[in-house]
Amino acid sequence: MSRWQPNVTVATVVERAGRFLMVEEAPRGSKVTLFNQPAGHLEPGERLKEAALRELREETAWQVGITDYLGLYVYQTPNGETFHSHGFFGMALAHLGNPLDPAIVAVHWLTLDEVEELERLGRMRSPLVLRRIRDALAARFYPMDVVHEI
Repeated sequence: MSRWQPNVTVATVVERAGRFLMVEEAPRGSKVTLFNQPAGHLEPGERLKEAALRELREETAWQVGITDYLGLYVYQTPNGETFHSHGFFGMALAHLGNPLDPAIVAVHWLTLDEVEELERLGRMRSPLVLRRIRDALAARFYPMDVVHEI
């Protein structure tokens, strides 16, 4: 008997001067690029915050100070996959200049209006993208110590 397992992912909302750090991705089999926060899957043996920082470096070449936990977002895709996505919030500290993950087409700093327009056009990776931004703007933060990794 196989056991069901959700996909565990991390994503970080980074805001600077009214703009949000976003990545533009070219998903396999898609003719159009999609937008997301820097995000990705948890790797074996990795802690959630470490995964979020790694994804930020790999996808944006930004060093970010993660300050808050936005919560656990559960999303079921139309094809039945389930994602447990841990959302974080952080501040941009320095641009590192390292090469980007090959799946990343471009890195953008977008206003909320620009993100909402991309959402209207169906260009978001998932409905969680705008939801995390709205939660951050509403200051729906939890202290980092609500995440217990032993």
